[in-house]
Amino acid sequence: MFAHIVLAYDGSYSSKKALEKAIEFAKNNNSKLEVVHSLHNRAAIIGEAIFTPSDDYEKDYLEHTQVIIDKLNDELSHIPNAKATLLIGNPVTTILNYAYDISADLVIVGNRGLSDVKEFFLGSVSHNLVQHSRIPVLVIK
Repeated sequence: MFAHIVLAYDGSYSSKKALEKAIEFAKNNNSKLEVVHSLHNRAAIIGEAIFTPSDDYEKDYLEHTQVIIDKLNDELSHIPNAKATLLIGNPVTTILNYAYDISADLVIVGNRGLSDVKEFFLGSVSHNLVQHSRIPVLVIK
């Protein structure tokens, strides 16, 4: 059915549920599974001032994120054709571009359970993946 799956993972409860389903799906369909975590350092904009994280903060954040990727690769080690990868940049853009670059035919993402009103005002990775993807997106609740 789907030969190459990308799972967007952020460490949240819903992404952990999505990981369980993606592993099950990949095993049952003998699919290649790529779990991606997108590292995105945001700048805070207050009025006309832009505040960016310090170099130490960015280094610590990158190291923490690499620990997540290493743990994911350990968890995926018993699954053939599965790996975790760290992406850097806007989550929606980097996840979709990665999926297109590797010719994935399905993106799986967890839903954080935001209400429609909050999702409308804040936007969410899952919502934007569904809206902008050229390939199917499966949202796991």
